[in-house]
Amino acid sequence: MNLSLRRQGPSKFEQAADGSMTLLDHVRELRNRLFVAALGIVGGLIVGFIVSNWVFNLLKAPYCSLDSSWIINSSGERVCNFVVLGVVDPLIVKLKIALWIGLILGAPVWLYQLWAFIAPGLHRHERKWAYVFVSIAAPLFAGGTILAYFVIKHSLAFIQEAGILGVTTQLEVQSYVAFVTNMMLIFGVAFEFPLVLLMLNFTGVVSGKKLLGWWRIMVFVSFAFAAIATPDPGPFGMTLLAACMIVLYLIAVGVALIYDKRKGRGKEIYEGIDDDAISPLEEERVPVGVSDRIDGPAPVDAPTPVEKPMPIERRFDDMT
Repeated sequence: MNLSLRRQGPSKFEQAADGSMTLLDHVRELRNRLFVAALGIVGGLIVGFIVSNWVFNLLKAPYCSLDSSWIINSSGERVCNFVVLGVVDPLIVKLKIALWIGLILGAPVWLYQLWAFIAPGLHRHERKWAYVFVSIAAPLFAGGTILAYFVIKHSLAFIQEAGILGVTTQLEVQSYVAFVTNMMLIFGVAFEFPLVLLMLNFTGVVSGKKLLGWWRIMVFVSFAFAAIATPDPGPFGMTLLAACMIVLYLIAVGVALIYDKRKGRGKEIYEGIDDDAISPLEEERVPVGVSDRIDGPAPVDAPTPVEKPMPIERRFDDMT
């Protein structure tokens, strides 16, 4: 008897790609992938709960750099202190930090499950570009969060000293953690801005020259987004985020121009012609000769006369 270790029949990826998978099979596959993705997040959540104290010490470093954040406790030790308003606030903060860590650590699992579900519906070149964009998006997001972490220290000092009290004060722990995580998330998302422009350019929607012509609009959009999205009301964080977005925009334009040059874009037959310009049409004069003779219509034959129908009593026999 022959035993083969090779898979018999097409795989689920092949079935989904060629359209032979039924709707019920798609639903089952989605359920299984969501379950595996949830397991990855739960595993990361457990690890995050263990290391949450270390991460919280890292997050509170900008706050603890302010002199007013330190007090002398009952033991006579100088400690960095937060204001706690609720009984369960410390536990809620720990769970929130653990959830963020779980989403980050479990990202390879749930991102792979998401990709494995949608990849069969993409063409080969679309999957190739997806790999490229994901490999660029992760470092950009990490760079945005790191920049936000260093911005927070200056933002806190400005917010505290420019307030109505005129001096720095102690902060409530939940609001501080929310402020830090929101800043890091917004900076990370903003750093993905050039990928959107490159995607539009690589798909042929807009050229690099056109993107360069939008620089005034991009500068305005960068400052408007930074002013609205940044939870820091100070000018330092907003200006730095807008400046980084403008620099990333210029880098994306440079990459788009290089890509257009490699693909030979900008040398099309209608390049440089105004949209409202009238196309020149060459006039061709063709002499008109005598047409062929057209015969008259042939007469139509008269219709054949219809026989007179028999009386009704003679149309049927005795049986009918």
